Amino acid sequence: MRIPASLARRVRLVVLDVDGVLTDGGVYIGCGERGESVELKRFDIQDGLGIKLLQWSGIRVVMVSGRVSSATTVRAEELEVEVHQISGAHKVPCVADLLAEGSMEWEEVAMVGDDLPDLPLFRKVGLPVAVANAVPEIRDAALCRTASRGGRGAVREFARALLVARGEWSQRVEEYCDARTGD
Repeated sequence: MRIPASLARRVRLVVLDVDGVLTDGGVYIGCGERGESVELKRFDIQDGLGIKLLQWSGIRVVMVSGRVSSATTVRAEELEVEVHQISGAHKVPCVADLLAEGSMEWEEVAMVGDDLPDLPLFRKVGLPVAVANAVPEIRDAALCRTASRGGRGAVREFARALLVARGEWSQRVEEYCDARTGD
């Protein structure tokens, strides 16, 4: 995936859908010993490091989901990422509030999405990105597409492409490695 440098340099906020983007879209639901409901989701570990690299580059990253899930909350806390879970998938007002509080414009937003609840945001943001498994409407509205499916490294692929286009990828990788060598 290639992102034009002119678009990449404008990005100050990255909005990530959760189900179908950070996960493969599957939800494992069952009951615990006491009858309490249990929900599990599979997240790709490489996506998490991609998110951290974006944050270390000064880009604000938020998860915006149209479904409330404790598994999403746990992953967001682990990554130290702001999360907004909006029952009913009314994502545009949520992101509009984020823009107002950060004095940002829609063209400074990149969004990675996969399904119809993401389409209203795709029509507003400056850099709409579809994962490989996105529905046709999202693919058609996207400026870029990942080769990877959601939950299978698509967010990492996007993070790398964005930072490469900004000329920051190699520096972030070296900083990451330097911090882990004890030098």
